[in-house]
Amino acid sequence: MDKIIIDGLSFALPLFIMAIGGIYSERSGITNLALEGLQGFGAFGGALVAVYITRNMGISDNTAYYIAILVAILTGMIYSMLHASLCIKFKANQVISGVVINILAMALTSFLTKLINKTVFNTPSDKFVLAVSDRITIPVLSKIPILGAVFTKIYPFEIIIIAVAIISWYILYKTSFGLHLRAAGENPNSVDAAGINVNRTRFIAVLFSGALSGLAGISFAYSISANFSGNIYVGYGYLSIAALIFGNWKIIPTLGACLLFGFAKSTGYEIIQLLKLPSSYSDLIMILPYVVTLLLLVFFSKHNRAPAALGEIYDKGKR
Repeated sequence: MDKIIIDGLSFALPLFIMAIGGIYSERSGITNLALEGLQGFGAFGGALVAVYITRNMGISDNTAYYIAILVAILTGMIYSMLHASLCIKFKANQVISGVVINILAMALTSFLTKLINKTVFNTPSDKFVLAVSDRITIPVLSKIPILGAVFTKIYPFEIIIIAVAIISWYILYKTSFGLHLRAAGENPNSVDAAGINVNRTRFIAVLFSGALSGLAGISFAYSISANFSGNIYVGYGYLSIAALIFGNWKIIPTLGACLLFGFAKSTGYEIIQLLKLPSSYSDLIMILPYVVTLLLLVFFSKHNRAPAALGEIYDKGKR
């Protein structure tokens, strides 16, 4: 039971922080299917810097870990500018833009990883190998029956994600900027009439989604994958989109959906270990969170209500 909780949280929390980024973008009115590509590109930037500074600058893996997180956040934010520019400045179809961003990220990072390994690190490899992150166990709290698993073998990124999630919740629901952002996704004309720049608000929201997706990507790279490669594009971004839809574009319900997906994944692996099934069955277990996603969307999506102006291009001149 403890292992299910520990592993489930380490998968659910990166999903959750990426979903929060999606909530920011979509509550502002910009459809964001690009989360998959944003998390991958962010992970690429963070992993590249981590590998370079540990190999060439003598920096410890522990220090490189935190530098990689900062770089991944910045890289994800920079890459999200492409989606923001296409959707807001050039008024491109937001769904198509998101799909293109994902395809471009996968192709570009895979190509660059091989090229950089060959020319810079003299290694014929298609991945950046990372040291597995250390884990933290909180004394006393970890001894609590069942609940203590939440405080056992925690990745540092889990603590960072929880802190960022709390700040994100406060900004979205308790500040004037959060109010303007939510209004931009419901009635952008009213926001503009109040003297607020709708496009700027939306642009910032998309950048924020890129930053949080980058944080999620490097978290996956340092835990589940222990490296960066094309394998990091396995649908986690789409899973986080499903979570925010199931959570009705609200942060707390979205957390519940992410925890459900995380525990579905960790429970599947526990079943394999318990029944001593062949390793080939792990591929079947990988689909468990997606099966849960389909079931949830089939039975509960009819109760969800997307922001009224989601996906609508705002043109001030057409008011």
